[in-house]
Amino acid sequence: MSIPAGPTRPVDPAVRAKKYLGFPYPYDRTSRPTNANTKPGTPSAGAVPTSSEYQLTIIGGFTDGFHFYPITVNGTTATIHPHHDLLEYGKSYYVQVDADVLSVGTSGFAGVSDKSWRFSTKPKWKAPRPNSTFVTVSADGTGDFNTVQGALDFVPDNSKKRITIKVRNGIYEEIVYARNKDNVTLLGESQEKTILRYKNNEVFNPHPANIRTNPEPGTFPSRRAAVTIDNCNDIHIVNMTLQTTAFGQAEGLLITGDRNILSHTTVIGSGDALQANGRIYMVDSTILGGGDTILGRGTLFCERCTIKSNSVMMWPRNPKEVHGNVFKDSSFIGTRGPTTLARSPQNEAFSYPHAEVVLLNAKLTNIAPEGWGNADKGGNVRFWEYNSLNADGSPVDVSKRVTWSRQLDKIKDAKLIADYSRPEFVLAGWKPKLIVR
Repeated sequence: MSIPAGPTRPVDPAVRAKKYLGFPYPYDRTSRPTNANTKPGTPSAGAVPTSSEYQLTIIGGFTDGFHFYPITVNGTTATIHPHHDLLEYGKSYYVQVDADVLSVGTSGFAGVSDKSWRFSTKPKWKAPRPNSTFVTVSADGTGDFNTVQGALDFVPDNSKKRITIKVRNGIYEEIVYARNKDNVTLLGESQEKTILRYKNNEVFNPHPANIRTNPEPGTFPSRRAAVTIDNCNDIHIVNMTLQTTAFGQAEGLLITGDRNILSHTTVIGSGDALQANGRIYMVDSTILGGGDTILGRGTLFCERCTIKSNSVMMWPRNPKEVHGNVFKDSSFIGTRGPTTLARSPQNEAFSYPHAEVVLLNAKLTNIAPEGWGNADKGGNVRFWEYNSLNADGSPVDVSKRVTWSRQLDKIKDAKLIADYSRPEFVLAGWKPKLIVR
């Protein structure tokens, strides 16, 4: 049996993208469009314009724009979110709010009609230097930036030197969209208390009606995730939680690029939680979701991770040239009745005959006896397990596993097990090395 090592980009992105878009999505740019110089909703790559029924804002230079909530309410705190990139250093602004915008207790809300509610931005000399390699984000205003998006926008496109963005504990209620950002470390203060979240999903920010959605390289980007890392390489995300608070097709993280790392990170989604495209290394992290909790066409190598799902753990879509999803010393927990580990069905719209999921020394809790869901019956799907254990450490009863799955034998498959245990084998020669400061 031939086991591929897999090149970084096995097929020209233009070839795959043409099937869905007609040409590769134009990521190249000489400057980043903003709300200050471009109308939100300006379509790209032949897409129909985004509906302007609700307010739109440009995030990360994506001119098609995002629907957003101008005001979010958490408990008794209402936060006003201006459009991106319109506030300038060293300026004074005032805020006005109509009386019918908020409902406050029995006394009502009188609104703010005068110019008494004012705030000022930092003077220009307090801005980080353009060549800075370390900046901070703090929700209380004491950092270089108040938002994670602001810090990512500061990073130049395709940076050759690593830039660390230190994100202090806090709740960052924002859609985060990074495009063309290379060599960036997003370093949270703690996995549990540094939280990037937003109520975003496919309904709120849908794919253009005239372009078919697909996670292939070079196809039209998705806008439905809380955090999107798009066409970015060598991104390291450490010590934080990424979460969508919406239901439906909604990822906490959608990541597309190459050689990206997640460490001590929690990803929370709804219909999906993590969409993983490109080569990704994930360690000591947690994924929580429903639907197909992990989705994607890339190669994902996970060590010591925990995946929780109330439906299906994953839907791998890797082509034959690359490996799929490999889990070493990880745990899978069904959260609402017995769940299945993966599915890769063949139907009219999709066919993934080379889908691959390999579990090595996995601990399984509340997993259905058959283990795996429906898959292409062509004989090339790799749904493989080695030494699967119950939570108490006892061997899992695999006697009822589906016939298109396989149990690896310690002796006969010793080389397979050893190869799949090495990230560099699965990740086509890449040896992941986490860089933090």
